[in-house]
Amino acid sequence: MNTADTDTALADRLTEALTLMDAPDLVLGVTRHGRRTVVTGGSALAPPMPRDALRYELGSLSKTFTVLLLADLAVSGVLALDDPLTGHLPDLPLRYARSRQITLRHLATHTAGLPRIPTDLVAGALLHPYANGYARYDTARLLDTFARTRPRHPPGAHWHYSNFGLALLGPAMAQAAGADYATLLAERVLEPLGLTGVTLGPGTTGTDAVGHRTNGSTPVAGADMGGFLSAGAVRATPGDLLSYLEAHLFPDRTPLDRALREVQVPLLRRGWRHRNTHTLTWYQHPAPGGPLLFHVGATFGQQAFLGYHPASGTGIVAVATRRGRTCHMIGTAYDLLYTLAGEAADRAAYDAGPRPAESG
Repeated sequence: MNTADTDTALADRLTEALTLMDAPDLVLGVTRHGRRTVVTGGSALAPPMPRDALRYELGSLSKTFTVLLLADLAVSGVLALDDPLTGHLPDLPLRYARSRQITLRHLATHTAGLPRIPTDLVAGALLHPYANGYARYDTARLLDTFARTRPRHPPGAHWHYSNFGLALLGPAMAQAAGADYATLLAERVLEPLGLTGVTLGPGTTGTDAVGHRTNGSTPVAGADMGGFLSAGAVRATPGDLLSYLEAHLFPDRTPLDRALREVQVPLLRRGWRHRNTHTLTWYQHPAPGGPLLFHVGATFGQQAFLGYHPASGTGIVAVATRRGRTCHMIGTAYDLLYTLAGEAADRAAYDAGPRPAESG
């Protein structure tokens, strides 16, 4: 099969995958050794701007950008991953000794012992799931809450997912590097990787995708993350997300080679029989030919998936303007990546195998 036929066949598979998802707007893209295939769809009328040109809210996928920035600062000697958080935020009146043991690595890997969100946000999140409590939670309040929060366990002892912990990386890196988080991210990650469509807030009118509630019809206001910028504020176009994946697949082609490799090193295991592996920022699962790495994210009305398989040079981007399991986007995108990885491994095994002798 020639390249054109291969591209057409992949586009057909992606279009079929879209039929398994349910959201007003959907974009599904694949990169294989830098060659891209992107399809769009959704239950709503197409917006004035093409769906694959809009910026989508990444939610927790933003954490991969933050931790890549952290790795780059460590590679550059601005800080060290095992620096105590208090070394970069020295004036906090901490109440608990465990808080002084938390390192930047603990925050990045969700092993600091901090809750998922500050306790004073929990009641509002339960009673009003679409009300954005983050918007009124500035950095000063974030740091004050941390100073009064007792870590649930000794840092490094257990994995517990924490937006709270990742949010603290923003002000810590800013203090260490002498510039705010947004400036650091732009100068040290976005610009070197050529990610021109990535922002930390809304763009001009019509350039941002509009999220929806679980019902798929009620619009949701854009997410203002307040002091949680480093935990969930990134917005990006599908094209920039494909470029981001390609940087991880081929680090030596970028200015961030060492940092991109650092964030892919397996660091810890968790879950039943310790089957789940984590790097500094990515989830890692076994797959044919080698592991695949992925992360997901969601805001109040959008969700996103990024995954890549270094052994086959394959990456997948999926974004949707609806949040919830009934969208079926995450599972569909993950299964597709795993299948493509398996097909690539089968081809590699076939190519490396013995060939029948020619008849003479």
